Amino acid sequence: MAVPIVPIFSSGDYEAQIARAAELLRSGRVVVLPTETVYGAAGLLTHADARGRLQGLRGGTGGDAQVPFTAHVARAEDARRYIGPPGELGERMMRKLWPGPVALVFDVPADRRRAAASELGLPESDLYDAAGRITLRCPDHIVASDVIAAVGADAGPVVLTRAGSDGDGGQSAPTEQAARELDGKVDLIFDAGPTRYSKPSTVLKVGPDRYEVVRQGVYDERIIEKLLRTTILFVCSGNTCRSPMSEALTRQLLAQRLGVPEPELERKGITVISAGAFAMPGSKATPQAVDALRVLGADLSHHRSRPLTVELIHQADLIFTMGRSHAAAVMAMVPSAADKVATLDPAGDIDDPIGGDLSLYRDLAGQLRSLIEHRLKEKEILAAE
Repeated sequence: MAVPIVPIFSSGDYEAQIARAAELLRSGRVVVLPTETVYGAAGLLTHADARGRLQGLRGGTGGDAQVPFTAHVARAEDARRYIGPPGELGERMMRKLWPGPVALVFDVPADRRRAAASELGLPESDLYDAAGRITLRCPDHIVASDVIAAVGADAGPVVLTRAGSDGDGGQSAPTEQAARELDGKVDLIFDAGPTRYSKPSTVLKVGPDRYEVVRQGVYDERIIEKLLRTTILFVCSGNTCRSPMSEALTRQLLAQRLGVPEPELERKGITVISAGAFAMPGSKATPQAVDALRVLGADLSHHRSRPLTVELIHQADLIFTMGRSHAAAVMAMVPSAADKVATLDPAGDIDDPIGGDLSLYRDLAGQLRSLIEHRLKEKEILAAE
């Protein structure tokens, strides 16, 4: 007899099937769920029957049997129950890499380990390894996320181990043969088609101020570095006045708030750049822009203009334009960037000061600084005071 396979996206009642899987998990059963990397057999760690069956799927009593399962969370916030405050780097990694094909390994203080294990009625060794570490993942797959959320964080951690021995790492859609092999080992299989990636998840060890690649999977270190950055792009017309002034003022504001010299912003994972929708490359900032910012302690003397490119748009997490025409230029080049583009001034366009005197540029600098502070607080890059 084979385990029932439900084609989840064509079942006709998605919500009912999600509720069915969640109820099975809450009652100590095991359900095969799709993630973006593999199909995994899922169970609640707080149920002894589920733990035993997952251990059997994992391989019994070998070395892996002594390693705690990876706990899966529906939302990054749910991880705090197991790790406490994640620290500055951990916070950034959870925000930038989750949901996604990345498992994070945290060192957890002894008091947090005791408290979490006590709340769940589990021995610490079921959650944490001998060194006091826990591995957590927040999958980027709607089915896995919806089931985990429906189970509820209070029920305890949902843990997954690879389902079946299909030879492709569990990335293919479940087959009838796999269902027969899993009979008696799992209670339900969701079929969501082949997984998105052809590699396992990347595993990263989170330290106080740096991370270590434990296992390279979907993302290599180059991609991780890129994903962990927050890149802010300012766009005007020629990239000689408004956008470079905004870039320099933003660097100054962020460095002051973080208590580091401006060159250290890159090490903090923050990149601030500017470009011109109609710029010629290599032009200096206007003398008035340089002088206006010098009074504020910001340096534009080394700025050289650059044209807006598709690559810059893709690189940016936030794009602030000086006017609506610049926003339109961004979206004409990359329509999918619409969600991250906004005029710096919510009320409308910021006038081009080209040809104006120093007093006009000084007024503009004050206006830009105020608008930037507002936008960065709004986007939670600067904490609201």
